[in-house]
Amino acid sequence: MTAPRIVITGLGGLCALGTDAPAIWSGMREGRQAIGPITNVDLHEVKTRVGAEIKHLPDHGIEHKRLVTMDRFSLLAAVAAREALAQSGIAVTPANTGRIGAVVGVGVCGWESIEENYRAILLEGKPRAGIFSVPRAMPAAAAGQVSMTLGLRGPVFGATSACSSSNHAIISAADQLRLGRADVMLAGGAEAPLIYGIMKAWEALRVLAPETCRPFSADRQGLVLGEGAGIAVLETFEHAQARGATILAELAGGGMTADASDIVAPTVEGPAAAMQACLDEAGLCAGDVDYINAHGTGTKANDRIETEAIRRVFGTAADRVSVSSTKSMHAHCLGASGALELIACVMAIREGIVPPTAGYRQPDPDCDLDVTPNVARQRPVRVAISNGFAFGGTNAVIAVKACE
Repeated sequence: MTAPRIVITGLGGLCALGTDAPAIWSGMREGRQAIGPITNVDLHEVKTRVGAEIKHLPDHGIEHKRLVTMDRFSLLAAVAAREALAQSGIAVTPANTGRIGAVVGVGVCGWESIEENYRAILLEGKPRAGIFSVPRAMPAAAAGQVSMTLGLRGPVFGATSACSSSNHAIISAADQLRLGRADVMLAGGAEAPLIYGIMKAWEALRVLAPETCRPFSADRQGLVLGEGAGIAVLETFEHAQARGATILAELAGGGMTADASDIVAPTVEGPAAAMQACLDEAGLCAGDVDYINAHGTGTKANDRIETEAIRRVFGTAADRVSVSSTKSMHAHCLGASGALELIACVMAIREGIVPPTAGYRQPDPDCDLDVTPNVARQRPVRVAISNGFAFGGTNAVIAVKACE
């Protein structure tokens, strides 16, 4: 029995580049780095104070009684999900609500709520935590809030695998469709890590760049943290066709592996195996891929190892494929990164434009791919893959292609 084809019919997102998917894509296409001083929150004694921050949220219309139950990462997910659902043209009704679900990936949790409580109890001497602290902080809150905001009663759950959470969520959502558990799934990720405790913890790892993110550039100094959310509407090709939907792209396949090696140091073997598994599931060969949205964090080790993994899988085709890291523009949004990067992949296919790796200054012989430095490139993109490699050695890669 042939597995049903899965297509994308809606995209929503917000990050420092913009507060909807078209604005995000416009910023990517321009090569605009939305990285700068963090001003919305008090970072106290954190030394590294740069990030990719959403300066102003769009008008979202979510009522106050719901807002008080939501940490920032859940709010971002709900806003992105509403945009994606609107683009898809799907109206949630009593007749279909039980067949529409959501999977939202989160790398951390509702740290805003945790920090508010720590400061209130330990520093201000307050006797109790906020009543909604647990439901605001739990990693699954984003998925739950998306379901409540939109009225979705199908399969709803969270996915958490650090920086590959979005890709795991998208693959898991596609599985729900293939298994017949739902007709429509919203999938993606959300993260709001620009908080004192998270920034201080990443600072301790000594991987934060002091100025900006320059993936694959020889003078790269590390990653930059960002906040955001991205959501895609997935459905089977038959379901989308039957309702006359505009299909943005086809989700061709996914690959998931584990390094089973080190909690923070990546391997070549795990990422390479995930890319190969993705190509195999999609029925693609290396020469079919025109664009790779790299994990591309801007750390010395990650970029070198990812380059080696790409060369191992793609062989001579690695010299013909366009590669870029959009984290150079929206920064590393942890659990939301893969969903934001899916926007780049889908729009690259639709417009025939590869977004650049911004901030690139010096070639690195260890990163000898065509990394699309600084300026977007026009070229036909039939197939794109998006890499997600995470602490813990959890790897997830997805492939999208033009729907024919």
